[in-house]
Amino acid sequence: MVSNMSARFGQRKTAVQIFSIKSRWLAVVGIFIGIWLGSCESQTPGSDRTDPRNRPQVVSTSTIIADLTTQVGGDEIDHTSILQPGTDPHIYEPTPKDSIALEQADLILYNGYNLEPGLIRLINAAGIGGKKFAVGEVVTPLDFEYQGQTQPDPHVWGDAKNAIAMVEAIRDRLIELSPEDEAEFTANAAQLIEELRRLDTWIAEQIQTIPETQRQLVTTHDAFQYYANAYGLEVTGTLIGISTEEQPSAQTVKNLADAIRKANVPAIFAETTINPQLIETVAAEAGVKLAPRELYSDSIGAPGSEGDSYINMMIANTRTIVEALGGQDRDFEFSNSVKDN
Repeated sequence: MVSNMSARFGQRKTAVQIFSIKSRWLAVVGIFIGIWLGSCESQTPGSDRTDPRNRPQVVSTSTIIADLTTQVGGDEIDHTSILQPGTDPHIYEPTPKDSIALEQADLILYNGYNLEPGLIRLINAAGIGGKKFAVGEVVTPLDFEYQGQTQPDPHVWGDAKNAIAMVEAIRDRLIELSPEDEAEFTANAAQLIEELRRLDTWIAEQIQTIPETQRQLVTTHDAFQYYANAYGLEVTGTLIGISTEEQPSAQTVKNLADAIRKANVPAIFAETTINPQLIETVAAEAGVKLAPRELYSDSIGAPGSEGDSYINMMIANTRTIVEALGGQDRDFEFSNSVKDN
């Protein structure tokens, strides 16, 4: 009987040991499953921000807005610029690739005030479901007369104070799109705004070195009204109006040449996005110097050029204008925060 009890006790002991071993194995397996599930969860779409596909998809139209957006958004967004440096937004015709980019965008940033009419039509078309925002339209526009009608001038970035308002608007739209990146967007915008304030002061000081009677601006098309209004220049004339779609007549060329001679303008300016041939004709007829460097008007310059960002574009334009009109050129001093970058 004792031996039977011992046998039964041994069986129970063995069962307990087996159960204990199984429990340990189940616990270990459970830990590994938990780790695996956690790993899978961390790799779900939208969580790995090193993958551009998981960042907010932002599309901008003009190169100027693209540059400002890149500086504010930094690495927190996946950003596409439709227009490339040197492209004229007034006459640009969208491509199928542009349609795809706009359809996939979470946020579309464009200038507005009809700067890029072809792209604006596409943005407003059916099938474009992302948020849309006209960055330039945060600025109260200056007007111009075209075919008997008053229309807003879209070249709002000519005044660096307007660019500050545009940066603030871009920052706010990006925060709405990706609230978790608010700190980065806010810090990037603050640094850029600091530099834009310095730029605004520098331009005003530079223009003041031009003799007062020579502060006259003649360009290919009317893209510098905001710049002239902000910094104390007079737009004596332009070969064509706001849009580069216009074609000047022979009479227009003659009238502008006459106005230049009458005003004793020291130099006139070609632009990077427009064929300089017609403004060269005006210079020859008026007997006036054509500035040796072209102005950046509707687009920043190509990478590596002196106008390859909004700030560099404004610096280059100011130096070109000051030198050609008899002022004293002085280098722009970037802040330490920009130098360190």
